[in-house]
Amino acid sequence: MMSVNKVVLAYSGGLDTSIILKWLQDEYQCEVVTFTADLGQGEELEPARKKAEMFGVKEIFIDDLREEFVRDYVFPMFRANTLYEGTYLLGTAIARPLIAKRQIEIANQVGAEAVSHGATGKGNDQIRFELGYYANDPEIKVIAPWREWDLNSREKLIDYAEKHQIPIAKDKRGEAPFSCDANLLHISSEGKLLEDPWEEAPEYVYSRTDSAENAPAEPTYIDIEFEKGDPVAIDGVRMSPATLLTKLNELGKINGIGRLDLLENRFIGMKSRGIYETPGGTILLTAHRGMESITIDRGAMHLKDEIMPKYAQAIYNGFWFSPEREMMQALIDKSQEDVYGTVRMKLYKGSATLVGRKSPRSLYSMEHVTFEEDEVYDQRDAEGFIKLNALRLRLRNMRG
Repeated sequence: MMSVNKVVLAYSGGLDTSIILKWLQDEYQCEVVTFTADLGQGEELEPARKKAEMFGVKEIFIDDLREEFVRDYVFPMFRANTLYEGTYLLGTAIARPLIAKRQIEIANQVGAEAVSHGATGKGNDQIRFELGYYANDPEIKVIAPWREWDLNSREKLIDYAEKHQIPIAKDKRGEAPFSCDANLLHISSEGKLLEDPWEEAPEYVYSRTDSAENAPAEPTYIDIEFEKGDPVAIDGVRMSPATLLTKLNELGKINGIGRLDLLENRFIGMKSRGIYETPGGTILLTAHRGMESITIDRGAMHLKDEIMPKYAQAIYNGFWFSPEREMMQALIDKSQEDVYGTVRMKLYKGSATLVGRKSPRSLYSMEHVTFEEDEVYDQRDAEGFIKLNALRLRLRNMRG
């Protein structure tokens, strides 16, 4: 066991990280500093402060990172129309680098030589956190309790909590039905009753989206305005990044938009099933793609589409701070220089449909594309274009 005097713990205030807090104090005989990030998870965070004080923690950080999260992480990711394995909007993965960065900043500020997290040894988050730590401080020490202790079951965790008089929420006694991770972009639910991929998730699992069946009978229409690929206004009202995403979440929720039942490939090698709710993000993905369709050149858009899976994989696997992600981001951001304008979205019973788009920097020419008579396009030009492209096909066939 390494020697540590002070450690910064990513602390949610829940059962697992409360146990970790006490375990660090006992096992490492060190001072623990707690850091709780407000990423818009929708929970009251002051109880985390009170719990930390109960453990004798002297330095407690509770930081509101919502605007930074959306502005510097979520929006850059959405400029790429990012989807992991074709469907997942990366709500959990995109939050980890910000938490890791801020945790290292706090460690440097308070003179801690170590950081700690509550991610298990089976999941992706341990990788994401620790790659983030090392990218921001190559010499930092990392303590991952789930890879060290023998508290490898819910029963053992609860026994430890009771032995050390750690408060246990009633819904945490026995077998919790499923575990959740939430932030302003999404909420995910995994484990226990959701582990059988054949069984449909019960309705009570969903908390960020109403069912499509119960959504309003009339559609909701909204206009989303973009500047350089980022949404800046809804229905003419300019908003900050976090405020805008919050509004889209509200609109998505009541219209039943953003549910995903996903069986994904974890970086560590196993498959897992998760229920994801990303109401605002689902609307934003379609809206942004629609804004690009009228403002980005064909070659640029196709190149973006080609690198997107690699970009998504880099984020999913925890390489936000890698040079390859930064290089891809530079290409993506370059493509957004002319992505200005407004899209109109129709939200209706689980669907977010693009129904209109306009831009002062549009590449769409009705004069060129019309089926009516025009004076700008000579249709005879297509004959030579086709014959040149057919030349290699004709030669191949002539060869026999």
